[in-house]
Amino acid sequence: VQGTGGSSAVSKCSAAAQGYIQDRFLRLLAGRRRRRAPLIHRGYYIRARAVDHCVQDFLLKTQSLPRTQILSLGAGFDSLYFRLKDMGLLHHTVVYEVDFPNVACQKATLIKRMKELSALVGDAGGEGLGAITFSGEDYKLLGVDLSELSELERTLEEAGLNNEIPTLFIAEVVLTYMENTRSDALIQWAAQHFPQACFLVYEQVHPEDPFGRVMQQHFSQLNSALHSLAQYPDCEAQQRRFLGKGWTECSVMDMNEFFTCCIPEDEQQRVQTLEPFDEYEEWHLKCSHYFVLAASKGMEPSWTPLLPSVTVPRHAGPVGMAGSVPAAVCARLSGIPGLRRYGHNSVLIKPNMILTTGGFGDENGQHCRMRNFHVLSKHAGYWKAVCVTQNIPDKRWGERLYHTVSCLSDTMALVVGGRTSPSSADLGMLWLKFPETCNTSDPDEVAVELVSLQPAAKAAALRWRHSTTEMTFKGKK
Repeated sequence: VQGTGGSSAVSKCSAAAQGYIQDRFLRLLAGRRRRRAPLIHRGYYIRARAVDHCVQDFLLKTQSLPRTQILSLGAGFDSLYFRLKDMGLLHHTVVYEVDFPNVACQKATLIKRMKELSALVGDAGGEGLGAITFSGEDYKLLGVDLSELSELERTLEEAGLNNEIPTLFIAEVVLTYMENTRSDALIQWAAQHFPQACFLVYEQVHPEDPFGRVMQQHFSQLNSALHSLAQYPDCEAQQRRFLGKGWTECSVMDMNEFFTCCIPEDEQQRVQTLEPFDEYEEWHLKCSHYFVLAASKGMEPSWTPLLPSVTVPRHAGPVGMAGSVPAAVCARLSGIPGLRRYGHNSVLIKPNMILTTGGFGDENGQHCRMRNFHVLSKHAGYWKAVCVTQNIPDKRWGERLYHTVSCLSDTMALVVGGRTSPSSADLGMLWLKFPETCNTSDPDEVAVELVSLQPAAKAAALRWRHSTTEMTFKGKK
């Protein structure tokens, strides 16, 4: 669990280096540099925006008060204090950070060593004492296990935390690593002991679907299991959790809603231009499995930190399905080599014969863009794989994904567009030729080759994730 903080800092640092977030302090705290994938950059971007949205709303709502405080639980190597201090937003606010003693000691050492960090904190007043590993006028770094509530309470009191002033609690993917009885106790303790407070949570939801199961498996392999998901599997359960533990108001939404409702359109467009990106299905799926929650008590009644001026539309009921096709008929095909791929295209080239081209999948035990074509033939009610011979130079085919294939005659199919990467889509149009007659009753081999016919319009080929439709106009196909 302690290791997740360092990994998170590296990912945030990578996102900042690509311009997703503005944070010059991350590189000082991350410890090492590593370039992450665009999908990870977007995930940490939306996470940072959600946390900043709620933190700055708290500071704005309490700016006229003489004193406030922020308590970051499981802060890891987060740079929140340094960013707020650098922006001049901590004139009357003290920031407390809590993490495991080992993590807090590492961070304290970093701060002392980096002049840019120690200068912002100011004179620390000597070495840290006991669980207080670093102490400045408006910054306290504490090494305490959050699950030991009595020890946490004692150390916070020793560090000067004041129960009577407005307090913002931050738990950014933290509570889920704790046993539910201990995280519930922490939530309830905060509500009972702080009459004016807000509790901000960013965490995972929806363990029941395939993405959720893979997500849980990933964290279990890191030896940091997500404990909260079984008891609090969705946003509504998390909302009930806080309202049942003493908080009087609670706003919650998944990250798809947050991106749509709380990030201005010009900012959304800015993010789109930072890197080539087209993994939108996975991006929306990932966003649906994370939420941001802001619970409050003792603040002005209209204080809804997530939605200061926006009302989020809610579905009136469950989404209806237009129809479905049972997949049981395909169960026997799952083990056929070459079929496990995505971003490909499948087309019916003969009665009971399906040609699959391109995509990304497993070829010869290697996860890669697929060079080989695949043919399925149905005989006596069963589908089987057929050997394919193909005469198509790699440089012409380009190992493309997200293209279309349209069978326009008994022997010809038109390939349009596709890409090898989001920044490489100049693949052009191709004609594929296959035999006019073959033993369709039970073929053993099908030949597919590339042919050159009339040139196609180049502009139409510079696209992917499109659709191609054959139509008749004035009697001509």
